[in-house]
Amino acid sequence: MKKLPAVIALTFAAALALSGCDKLTSKPPSFQNTDVTGLPYAHDFALFDHNGKARTLADFKGKVVVVFFGFTQCPDVCPTTMAEMATVMKELGPQADQVQVLFVTVDPERDTQQLLAQYVPAFDQRFLGMYGDAAATATMAKDFKVFYAKVPGKTPGSYSMDHTAGSYVFDKNGKVRLFLRHGQGAGPIVADLKQLLD
Repeated sequence: MKKLPAVIALTFAAALALSGCDKLTSKPPSFQNTDVTGLPYAHDFALFDHNGKARTLADFKGKVVVVFFGFTQCPDVCPTTMAEMATVMKELGPQADQVQVLFVTVDPERDTQQLLAQYVPAFDQRFLGMYGDAAATATMAKDFKVFYAKVPGKTPGSYSMDHTAGSYVFDKNGKVRLFLRHGQGAGPIVADLKQLLD
């Protein structure tokens, strides 16, 4: 019977050693979207949010940030992406408060602060619309390697915009980690964001 404490102690020590091994050999996240960790671009931005506040990526440190480029008069990709992200937020539950979705307009000519303030929070009150002048928009799009171009309409004000449909995701430390493909549904996004939130 005297040997029992020694056996327990050895078992406990072995368990600790094994748990330490698990941490050393833990695998990196296995994302369902495109892992772009270490991307040499998409580092920062300098825009205004729909409340008129100057913003950079550093303002959202401590949150997972999703950045989508679009415009309010977009008939398909933009509203479906925003609705999809609203579903993601619902499925994340309480963890959604650690996620910040940013809608960056590629149409600063028409997307005023007031219009963005109506459009973006309609999907989720926590979402922020982001805007800058033509030069600031072009600078951010260039840094993020996002394509956008005006498509003429029947009248000067009825033009449309072609633009990149995916979204970038940054981790809590402000490092770019993922590129989300458009139209895949909320499930894969929820799974990937949970890995970044844990």
